[in-house]
Amino acid sequence: MATEKRLSARRKHTLKSCMLVVANNLLEAEASEKAGERERFLADKCPHMDIPYSGDELRELCKQLRQQIDISEEERYCIEFKLNMVLNEVRDLNIKIVDLRGKFKRPRLKKVRMSADAMLKALLGSKHTVNMDLRANLKQVKKEVKEEDKQLRDVGDWRKNIEDKSDRKKMFDS
Repeated sequence: MATEKRLSARRKHTLKSCMLVVANNLLEAEASEKAGERERFLADKCPHMDIPYSGDELRELCKQLRQQIDISEEERYCIEFKLNMVLNEVRDLNIKIVDLRGKFKRPRLKKVRMSADAMLKALLGSKHTVNMDLRANLKQVKKEVKEEDKQLRDVGDWRKNIEDKSDRKKMFDS
């Protein structure tokens, strides 16, 4: 830093003002170029018209103008459609970028060796009096097997009972 020569404040000011003048000239030249380009485009697309006085010539002129309007509307529609497609593609790519960046990382879970009772005691403190051994509090129930259920399970082949079922069918038919 000590070996570099520093510019004086006056020199900095003159350099800055020169840069601003050059930039201003470039901007003015660019603006005049755009205006000239616009004039050329309008002269090309919209030539000077001589308006006829007869009705037939006016109708023909209206038809030509209508055709030109239709062509320009088609071009505008195509350009809008392409623009929407590009915007949708950009939006999808942005979503993919966010997904690939992995903004939301799942933390690695640590193994905790603690029983459910110990967890509840840690969470609830001294209020915890419930025992997590829920099976200890259940009643023992013996299941009674009914004879009807036994018969239904032991029915076997359906063809053997056709005669029994024919009585039921007659009962429903009458």
